[in-house]
Amino acid sequence: MSTPPPQQPPVGPGHSWPPPSPPPVWGPPAYRHPPALNGLALASLLVGLLCFPPLGIVFGIVALVQIARKGERGRALAIVGLVVSVVMSAVLVAGAARFAGSFLGRLGEARELEHVEGQLTGMDELRPGDCFNVPGGDLLDESRFTYRVGCDQAHDAEVTSTTVLGPGGFPSRGKLKETATDTCWKAQDAYAMDTWALPSYAEMFYFAPSAESWQGGDRRLLCLIGTSTEEHRGSLRKDAGMLTPDQVTLLSALNAVDQALGRAPDAELDEELAQYRTWAREVDEVLAGEERTLQGAVSRPGTGPAAAAQLKEVAAARKEWQRASRVTRPADFQQAWDAALGLLSVDTEKALRGAYGLSTRVPEWLEGGPEGPGAGSGRGPSSESV
Repeated sequence: MSTPPPQQPPVGPGHSWPPPSPPPVWGPPAYRHPPALNGLALASLLVGLLCFPPLGIVFGIVALVQIARKGERGRALAIVGLVVSVVMSAVLVAGAARFAGSFLGRLGEARELEHVEGQLTGMDELRPGDCFNVPGGDLLDESRFTYRVGCDQAHDAEVTSTTVLGPGGFPSRGKLKETATDTCWKAQDAYAMDTWALPSYAEMFYFAPSAESWQGGDRRLLCLIGTSTEEHRGSLRKDAGMLTPDQVTLLSALNAVDQALGRAPDAELDEELAQYRTWAREVDEVLAGEERTLQGAVSRPGTGPAAAAQLKEVAAARKEWQRASRVTRPADFQQAWDAALGLLSVDTEKALRGAYGLSTRVPEWLEGGPEGPGAGSGRGPSSESV
């Protein structure tokens, strides 16, 4: 086994043996400090999110400029702060615009209220016979500010009845509308029994509770005669206490017929013949009541001839309604329906009303109009007056 030769020092100038040791290094090894975080970058996010977004936009822009110039950290934070501040500023502007619009609207409404004639009165304080105004004459306005005035002054509406609806849960919209419409037409016919005496611009309105107010205990239905489309003065009230017993008896029978004719089914005749047959029986029943009233008047002086003429037409119309209640085909029902309405002459009823000292002004809904049941010479439902 051979032994490696010992190392020999390098030969030549500039070399020594052994090699010199490296100089000692004192302390921990040196390292480079990271750049500082830009304070405005963080401020942009916090101010934009929590305080004043427009100032956050300024902070974000300044932070990006400083970061680019000084090489500081926080570029991503500044961008997030800038975006958040822009979004929050947009939300702030939109909210301010909406508030300003609402405020200006209420301010305009308040100014308009100042010019409404009458005394501000809650709807729960209105009673049958009260007349009142509403801002702008708009009876469909849901704000429903009401100003009570004397009926001898110009007014927008007159109360015909107030009704408390039954207990239980809030009815469906369809059921509430059906109940309110039926109740308020009956109330109007009782309040202004001589329906022909109402002006052409008189319309039936009602104020019903909403689902929200119902939960708060509001069950009140307010029925009105609206006259807001014209400048109307004077009460339209002509109830049983303001008429003779004979007038009340006749008008009760005539109005019952109008109400029954106005309750025709909404469904198509071809689809719901059974509903129409039931309705025909109801119409025949109220016509029977009118027939009995006329039979008691044919022998009276002054009303006899007119009552006899009306009685003849009612008897003939009843036969057609009875036929309609038994048919099995929609076409046959339509034929009987048209025939029944054609047998009730407006001129005959006009003469009858005149004999009783009632209005003989034929309302627009009974004058010539579009072809169809209830139009022209046939008696239509009172609801068609609106």
